[in-house]
Order: sequence, then C-alpha cells, then structure tokens
Amino acid sequence: MSMTATAPPGSTAQIECADLVRIFAAEGVEVQALQGLNLRVERGELTAIVGASGSGKSTLLSILSGLDVPTAGSARVAGQDLLTMRGSARTRYRRSTVGFVWQQTARNLLPALTIADNIRLVLSLAHRPRRERSPRAAELLGLLGIADLGDRHPHQLSGGQQQRAALAVALANEPEVLFADEPTGELDEATSAEVLETMRDLNERLGVTVLIVTHDHSVSEHVRRTVQIRDGRTSTEVLRSTRVDDAGVSQQVAEEYAVLDRVGRLQLPADMVGALSLRDRVRLLLRDDHIRLSATDEHQDATRDAGADAANDGEARS
Repeated sequence: MSMTATAPPGSTAQIECADLVRIFAAEGVEVQALQGLNLRVERGELTAIVGASGSGKSTLLSILSGLDVPTAGSARVAGQDLLTMRGSARTRYRRSTVGFVWQQTARNLLPALTIADNIRLVLSLAHRPRRERSPRAAELLGLLGIADLGDRHPHQLSGGQQQRAALAVALANEPEVLFADEPTGELDEATSAEVLETMRDLNERLGVTVLIVTHDHSVSEHVRRTVQIRDGRTSTEVLRSTRVDDAGVSQQVAEEYAVLDRVGRLQLPADMVGALSLRDRVRLLLRDDHIRLSATDEHQDATRDAGADAANDGEARS
C-alpha cells in the first residue's frame, strides 16, 4: 500500500520547497533548471511566480503539480511529501489535493463535452455520488458567473469564458491548492484582468491557496505577493498591502525585497545591477543597521594593494 508522508509538526506552509534542484540530462549534456530553489507559501495566500523563459518556473510547477520529481531537495504541498509520493498516492494527489488551470484550453476542457459535462466528468473520476454531480456543477458555474453556459461546448465560449469554465473544472473536487500556468497567456489585457480578479475573488471567498506561474509582470498588480525566479532560484519578492495615511486615505503600497537563502546567498535585481554597472565583484561594508554595497574599482584596488605591500615591506625592513 502506498504511504504519503505528511508535513513536520508545527508547519503552517501550504507549499514548501527547500534547496530544490532539478537537472535534465540529454545526449551527455546536463541542464540545471532549478539550482537550490527555496519557496514558502502560507495557507490561503495568493501568489504569483514570475520569470522569463528558461528561469525554471515551469519546472517548478511541474514538480509541485506532481507531474515531475526533483533531482534533490524537498517539496511539500498541503502536507504531502512529493519526493516520496508514489503510484496511486500521486494520482489521488493530482485528482483531489490540487487543481490546475493551463494556458491552453485543450488541456483544461474536453471539446466533445459541454462545460457542465466537463465538471461532472471530474467528479465521476473522483467517485463522487451521481446525485451530487449536477448540483455541484451548477454551483460552480454560478460561482464563476457562467451559470447560463453549462450546456455549451468550449468552442462556443470566448477566451475569458473558457478560462472561467476551466476554473470551475479545477475547483470541482474542492482542492486545497490551485495552480495556474500562464492563465492569461492567450487573452487580451482587459480579459486578462477580469480572469485574474476572478481568481482573487475565489481565493478570498473559498480560502483556496492560489499559485500563478507566468512571465507577465502585470499579473503582479492583482496578487498580494510576487516571487521573481531567475536562473533557477527565487531572487526577489514584492509584497503589496493597503495602508491608511494620516488623512484617512487608503493607499496601495508595494515593497520589493531580495530573497536571502539558507546559506546567505541573494540575487540583486537586474535593474540595480545595471544602474551601478556591477560585475564580477562588489564591495561590502557592514554598518550598524545596514550593509553598504558598491562597485569595485579595479584600479583603486590595485593601487591600494600596492600601497599596502609597500607599507608592509617598509615595516619588515625596519
């Protein structure tokens, strides 16, 4: 019988990755897609993972969704250890613990079935009693604002309606975590905003943890937390909150942080590196309440080193 390990006692994270590594090998060439990635998402959070093509975000999603296994490190979702999960336990995990919304409609909805039938099929595969399937489908269609579209086929829906239907299918079995892979990649700007606001509403109303993976930085405007991935590691985070000023006016505030891993490594934002022309080495100076970082001037370094050598030589002679 398959056994699924659970999270350590006291853990509150819904998604937790530690030192995650994924190496792909083909024809003698190795590509390290994830290079010790660390990520923690609390229960009920709405988070976006943003990164350019090749940054490792799709590899991360494949691991978290149970479609791939990391080379090293650890990954847990909803208390379940994805490294030790095998066979039927992995199938149950993908069927009931997590839900998926993909960029391509063909991966979300079967074209030969109506939208309601797509939902009922998912419930059937999960062995939900037949008497519960139609009421559950109607409930989800109403929740997503497409109650009158249940008898239509996917090709009869607009792009935004298709993604709402995909959300209904993904939520059919009441998953704890909802994964969305480029959910607005094929939509125009206005429709993208509507779909993202729908996902935020579902997060708030249902309490489901939502993780959106995308290359589109505009998604960050619709989520509370954005995690940037670069070269297979989390590099920066942007946290958004609402604050009330002295006049009683509410303001949206976004603060960017560099991510410090467990061995003290961090990645500086690319725009800051470019603005200061940082490369190869940087100078660090520890102050009482901060660290000062500046570009290294190789000429000054060489002059300083030469002066130090001369001084040391003079001391040795005396």
